[in-house]
Amino acid sequence: MGEEAVPSLRRRRVKRSCPTCGPEPGGEEKDRGNTFSVQLLPPELVEHISSFLPIRDVVALGKTCRYFHHVCEAQGVWRRICLRLSPRLRQQGSGVRPWKRAAILNYTKGLYFQAFGGRRRCLSKSVAPLLAHGYRRFLPTKDHVFILDYTGTLFFLKNALVSSTLGQIQWKRACRYVVLCRGVKDFASDPRCDTVYRKYLYVLATREQLGMVGTTGSRTCDCVEVYLQSSGQRVFKMTFHYSMSFKQIVLVGQETQRALLLLTEEGKIYSLVVNETQLDQPRSYTVQLALRKMSRCLPHLRVACMASNQSSTLYITDQGGVYFEVHTPGVYRDLFGTLQAFDPLDQQMPLALSLPAKILFCSLGYNHFGLVDEFGRIFMQGNNRYGQLGTGDKMDRGEPTQVHYLQCPIALWCGLNHSLVLSQASDFTKELLGCGCGAGGRLPGWPKGSASFVKLHVKVPLCACSLCSTRECLYMLSSHDIEHQLTYRDLPTHRVMGTPKPSLRAEPPQDPGGSAWACEEYLRQIHSCPTLQDRMEKMKEIVGWLPLMASQKDFFWEALNMLQRAASGADPGPSDPES
Repeated sequence: MGEEAVPSLRRRRVKRSCPTCGPEPGGEEKDRGNTFSVQLLPPELVEHISSFLPIRDVVALGKTCRYFHHVCEAQGVWRRICLRLSPRLRQQGSGVRPWKRAAILNYTKGLYFQAFGGRRRCLSKSVAPLLAHGYRRFLPTKDHVFILDYTGTLFFLKNALVSSTLGQIQWKRACRYVVLCRGVKDFASDPRCDTVYRKYLYVLATREQLGMVGTTGSRTCDCVEVYLQSSGQRVFKMTFHYSMSFKQIVLVGQETQRALLLLTEEGKIYSLVVNETQLDQPRSYTVQLALRKMSRCLPHLRVACMASNQSSTLYITDQGGVYFEVHTPGVYRDLFGTLQAFDPLDQQMPLALSLPAKILFCSLGYNHFGLVDEFGRIFMQGNNRYGQLGTGDKMDRGEPTQVHYLQCPIALWCGLNHSLVLSQASDFTKELLGCGCGAGGRLPGWPKGSASFVKLHVKVPLCACSLCSTRECLYMLSSHDIEHQLTYRDLPTHRVMGTPKPSLRAEPPQDPGGSAWACEEYLRQIHSCPTLQDRMEKMKEIVGWLPLMASQKDFFWEALNMLQRAASGADPGPSDPES
């Protein structure tokens, strides 16, 4: 803290000292008459001055010493910062540090997108609703984007679509927003990757219902409201009994037989069927809510979260187990490589996956999926025709297969025929990796695609936490929640690849992490390339696999591009691998 931070003391030298650190060395000898200790100021004044600093500077100041750590952790500082960022936010009561959490949520919130078509190849930021308290979830539809904040308010961001001279639709930015509804717990739409099919938006919300005849007061009930994504008009509503409380909703099936899966707070799954083609007709009818077979056959299991696509559903239990429902034989063959256990007459029978550790989160594509366990390992399974599993080849996998060169992802996304991973480098910068089909620009910088995860040419926001890819656009959501940070456990030594199990003889472990095996595999892949150009491309992919800093990767990629351009006229062909 210097002279510029305290305008009233600009003419006097301020001495930084705290009870734990003591005064500055030599501070008593020089300028003994003009020094002034920060501790002589009232704590309220120091907190008030600190609240005028930017959030980045407040966090940095709190790491200098214990005195400023206590000052910068005071709720009064963060309350004033939060009210400056969000003047309409008057109350905060969630979390251990509610005002600090609220301030950082609103400081880091942002929705970024990069259009695949057109000439502009950079991230754009959509308009930020002033009423939004952070960003918790988002969902792009055919024309617009819906964002849910931490207070349960669902915002309707209306995008400005501009037609280019080539006849392609370019996404300019979200030009304005409105509040669609409040009291929202979750929302969902058609699970297919193509947003053209997302005609309706299903919102799981809590509403106050008037009491029954002969009773007074009202009760809180959960309900599902259906809105048109094009206009935001509500076309359908179904209300449940007040004794049932839900926390998540997903959709599965075709439009005429759309199944709504609802997850209760107790981990049970209920389902009901709706015909979407009749939702816009002005009539009412009764739908039957039934317990899903997953909860009927395995009542002892408590489901923590769900994921779905058009023809399958994935369940993760609170113990980290994974169960599958597959409703079509084609998708079942792509996911498991066989039809041996598929029963067309009992499509809701859950199928358990054999996994080595507890699964934290997942992503489900059309015919492939990815899992992330408690140790940060990524497992991929399913169709690999375009290399969307990131295993370095195009062989299908009928069981979970670990991608060894990727660890500790922040987010995972499985699309139609490609996959994306949001990761954090060693220098705390974020980077986006992708594999699979690169047609249509869905893998920026790699138009031909890749069978391994490579770094995409996308500038990732510093606080990016989730992502989504559609046919037209790549979206990234930025919002940092200090109370809910993703942490991974350290893998036990005997379970690290390439490290032997502990024995009676004390011997040092050989090749922890399997780095020697990985380098041999990289060399084998380079030798298998038929031309020099192919070897250069393979080397670029390998640089993307290596655990290097972002600046180091950029250096190697630029150097390889220079060598490739210099050798574009000469191609000596492959050499003998044994030489």
